[in-house]
Amino acid sequence: MTLKEKFSDVQEAYHDRSDDCVIVADEFAIGFAHFLAEHTYSCYENGWSNDFVNKELTTKELLEIYKKEKQL
Repeated sequence: MTLKEKFSDVQEAYHDRSDDCVIVADEFAIGFAHFLAEHTYSCYENGWSNDFVNKELTTKELLEIYKKEKQL
């Protein structure tokens, strides 16, 4: 299912704003991907890690770090 299809319920409530929702979701995903690359995170069997973190982090933990850093 595409993002646009997932936002179909929102579309009715916000008068055909699903295209805007897709743009926001795309920008967020791209920003998160850049965050992972900039911080040199790699995904391993036990989670995400980089040269600066001594423990593996879950995707959810990394997402929370990203949102906090970007004040989202």
